[in-house]
Amino acid sequence: MRSKVSKAIFPVAGLGTRFLPATKSVPKEIMTLVDRPLIQYAIDEARAAGIKEFIFVTSRGKSALEDYFDHSPQLEAELKRKDKTDLLEVLRQTDMDSGAIAYIRQHKPMGLGHAVWCARRLIGNEPFAVILPDDVIAAEKSCLQQMVEAFEETPGNMVAAMEVPMDKAKNYGMLDVAEDHGNLVSVKGMVEKPKENAPSNLAVIGRYILTPQVLKNLNAKNTGAGGEIQLTDAIAQEITENRPVYGFRFQGQRYDCGSKAGFLQATVAFGLSRPELRDELLAYLRETVHMDQAAQ
Repeated sequence: MRSKVSKAIFPVAGLGTRFLPATKSVPKEIMTLVDRPLIQYAIDEARAAGIKEFIFVTSRGKSALEDYFDHSPQLEAELKRKDKTDLLEVLRQTDMDSGAIAYIRQHKPMGLGHAVWCARRLIGNEPFAVILPDDVIAAEKSCLQQMVEAFEETPGNMVAAMEVPMDKAKNYGMLDVAEDHGNLVSVKGMVEKPKENAPSNLAVIGRYILTPQVLKNLNAKNTGAGGEIQLTDAIAQEITENRPVYGFRFQGQRYDCGSKAGFLQATVAFGLSRPELRDELLAYLRETVHMDQAAQ
């Protein structure tokens, strides 16, 4: 019987220095995209994919992240008193049952591979997902749900992939494709942030479904690009040992909310997707573009 993917790791130990000074006191994952923090989008995506256990790899200064998923009796009581049932339901969607979330500390910033390795004892001998909250993906069916369904049909290590311009390849882990079957590609190699000669234009995006063997590969703590322990290298080791690795072309639009420009683009896109905000926001954008064109 194949194991279902029921656990997900959320690496959230980063300092978010690109968003200073905001992240001096607020974890980047709590920064709001329209009216929900980035981490809520990640949690909602995981829930839609059937994830039941959520493992956060954190660091010092992330207590606000833990508080966010806790119950707020005083606020709930106030909303009840004022009969604000809609807001009460929104609030309850952020609550997590006792025991559903585990928090693990990454004491030193040693890379994504190390962050995932920190959660090894909670994963055990099961396949698991990894979600990077910086990558927000707008999709009719959540990206991770698409991947879980593909994994059930074709077990093996799987990474979300999207096509990027070749001049941007140096910013990503890039796939060396063996066979292309449309949504699913079999992978014969992976290169982390190639300085030149990327093997393809397919980049790894922050969604993974991995077998427990990857955690064993990470035990070696080998450093790679940037002097860090790279998750990409541990996945690539699976290929050299003749275990399958796939890239999955997901259906949806990815926004890089780890950058200011990407965060702003996502804010506009998600704002326009909300019926109660769309008309006013669209009118403002049209007026702004018109004024900019007139000024030129």
